[in-house]
Amino acid sequence: MIQNSYDDKPTLYIVPTPIGNMEDITIRALTILKEVDEIYAEDKREAQKLLTYYNITNKISHSASFNENEKKEEILAKLKDNKKLALISDRGTPGISDPGAIIIKAVIEKGFNVVCLPGATAFVPALVMSGLDITNFFFLGFLKTKNKDREKQLIEIKNENSPVVIYESPVRLKKTIEDVEKMIGNRTIIISREISKRYEQIYRGTIEEFLKLENYIFKGEIVLIISPEINQEKNISEEKIEQRINEYIKKGFSSNEAIKIVSKEAGLSKQEVYKKYHS
Repeated sequence: MIQNSYDDKPTLYIVPTPIGNMEDITIRALTILKEVDEIYAEDKREAQKLLTYYNITNKISHSASFNENEKKEEILAKLKDNKKLALISDRGTPGISDPGAIIIKAVIEKGFNVVCLPGATAFVPALVMSGLDITNFFFLGFLKTKNKDREKQLIEIKNENSPVVIYESPVRLKKTIEDVEKMIGNRTIIISREISKRYEQIYRGTIEEFLKLENYIFKGEIVLIISPEINQEKNISEEKIEQRINEYIKKGFSSNEAIKIVSKEAGLSKQEVYKKYHS
């Protein structure tokens, strides 16, 4: 199915909002927020701060911690009534580690237009300022909260050959970095805090060095980037392969998942590792 974004069908505009500095918003975004019939926000209070700053008096809907499954029907009904709507999150672009994906999917499925404006997203400036090769990168977003699930996620990214991007809260940052060291070793990391604000701060160094810091301020929105580091052992022995696979199985992975991970570690195909393991 091909949809033309500007064919005068009822449209839901996805409008990025500032991640820090209030001036990090496009002229077009402000125009859309003024012109739409209604603005749907992740948090009405946060949205009102932005609108007040720019003297926009448009109607805001949604309450704090809105339920997308309930609100999507309301949004679809208004689009059917030929209304133009905007969707915003507290900061950044809706749908990227923020609510929005369920509503966007429903609007597309009903044949209405979805137009996403370019704009603020925290991981982009964090990547650019990292100093790493960012030709490719892996965006993980927020890690899962249960320890076992988090450890599983971290093991799965152990052999990524591109920088890995994680969003984290200040209260969980230290624990997350300790988990990274535990599961994948002492890597170079880049931590960007309070991006585009006056107190923007960037740490570049190893995990071991970070954990020894005494003056790091655990405040603000945080982007953690883990540098790639692959240790390929083409001539890994069958005994060592068996040992590694069994270690991952003990951590909760299935045998197939463990074989996949070890094949990446060793730089071998899954078939080769499977044969060595079952020989």
